[in-house]
Amino acid sequence: MISLSVLALFSGACLALALTPGPDMLLIASRSASQGRAAGFASLAGIQLGTYCHALAGALGLSQLFLTVPVAYDVVRFAGAAYLAFLAWKTFRSAGTPLSTDIAVAAHPLPQIFKQGLLTNLLNPKMALFVLALFPQFINPQSGSIVVQMLALATVLNLIGLLVNGGVIVMASQLSQRMAASRRVGKLMNQLLGVVFLGLACRLALASRN
Repeated sequence: MISLSVLALFSGACLALALTPGPDMLLIASRSASQGRAAGFASLAGIQLGTYCHALAGALGLSQLFLTVPVAYDVVRFAGAAYLAFLAWKTFRSAGTPLSTDIAVAAHPLPQIFKQGLLTNLLNPKMALFVLALFPQFINPQSGSIVVQMLALATVLNLIGLLVNGGVIVMASQLSQRMAASRRVGKLMNQLLGVVFLGLACRLALASRN
């Protein structure tokens, strides 16, 4: 198994990464602000399951495909951008209800939000390359199964992400609760979520492999 010293070093790297605002944090915060705490945690759960999938793919060598076959990277990248653009379009078309938690959950079921978080993560080839670049530095083939070690590192990354992003979710959802009575604010937060989806779509479509 992975030594405690290696886990401590990896945990420090993960904490630094988790504290750096990025697309996942922006998406989770926007989802929490527009639809409440439950929706934020559902989105985070989908993203973190995607992290396990990328770790497993990296352990099995599937992520190497993006390095050796450039067109595969571009296919996944544009598919992810198209999916995010589709989510933006659906969000902009929504009625924009007030930020009541019950209404928001009814309008956007938690399983659907979970699935969106998962697909957003899976269709981001940058995440696959990130796992492939970072995780092997903390893997020792002499310490046991590569798959087990990769999944263990993914668990550490997800636990730290849960602590950091959990705080973001709580703060963003509290903000939404304070403004829950305003229909105008409710519409504005839905539009903000659509802008976030659209921005992430453009970012992914224009991203390079580096």
